[in-house]
Amino acid sequence: MNRIFGSSSSKKPKPTLQDAINATDARVASVEVKIKKLDGELFRYKEQMSKLRSGPGKNAIQQRALRVLQQKKLYEGQLNQLQQQTFNMESAALTTDNLRNTMATVDAMKLANKEMRKQYGKIDIDKIENMHYDMEELLEQANEIQESLGRSYAVPDEIDEADLEAELDALQLEEEEEGPSYLSDLNKIPDFVDEAPVEISESITKEAVKTT
Repeated sequence: MNRIFGSSSSKKPKPTLQDAINATDARVASVEVKIKKLDGELFRYKEQMSKLRSGPGKNAIQQRALRVLQQKKLYEGQLNQLQQQTFNMESAALTTDNLRNTMATVDAMKLANKEMRKQYGKIDIDKIENMHYDMEELLEQANEIQESLGRSYAVPDEIDEADLEAELDALQLEEEEEGPSYLSDLNKIPDFVDEAPVEISESITKEAVKTT
């Protein structure tokens, strides 16, 4: 029987909310076309009545215009209802999309939270602290080695700056007490020389004068 008449599972899927919105929009467009057509008829009847005098002919056209106007009012009411339905369905669709996005965000946050717990569970805080202490000890040892390599062998480790200034002042006093340096005595004439030495150029000049 299922092969002949088909089973219930072969039924068409139910229309979605978006399908309903599209169908309503199509009906709105159709009603708008009808209203536009009625507006054209009313405009034509209005022109005809403006050219006629009061009488049976004008009254007949006026009755037709009233029926057309009544139809237009009905279509306008239907159009308002359809537009309101479209607005309600679009609002529902927007709310559904927001809810779907919210659920996707919540699922992603749950997965991220689970992954973070899994990763942090592999971290041992005690090992990190021990590694930190080891690094501090290594840095202290490196500083000690640098200080040892930079130590001067001839200069004491601690030199008092006041002692250096006192020693410098003592050296200046010694120079003042000793007087002029022995280098200044090199140009002094010895005691056993009676006359000052004469420059060579001066003696040659004097001899030349005598001969002339």
